[in-house]
Amino acid sequence: MDIEILLVPDCPNEKPAAERLRAALDSLGLSGTTITHRLVADQAEAEKLGFTGSPTILINGRDPFAAAGRAPGLACRVYPTPEGLAGLPSLDQLRQALGSAV
Repeated sequence: MDIEILLVPDCPNEKPAAERLRAALDSLGLSGTTITHRLVADQAEAEKLGFTGSPTILINGRDPFAAAGRAPGLACRVYPTPEGLAGLPSLDQLRQALGSAV
């Protein structure tokens, strides 16, 4: 499984995203999965990647949390979670996305 976190420089959610992803992977028995981090430096790259905010989590090259109509751009990202809007998907949302990709 290919897991990548796309980020803008100095994203405050980089470490929490990696920690939550690791917890989700571990809980699914996928502890050997590598998580890579990739900085998105400019608008052209954001458009090329379909990057709609930091952090964007790609699972096998796909954004399981993509929302139709969101324009690519260098910005912070918010995710709808059961607890309300947040800077990251919930642990359960990550487990579901990873489980669907296995």
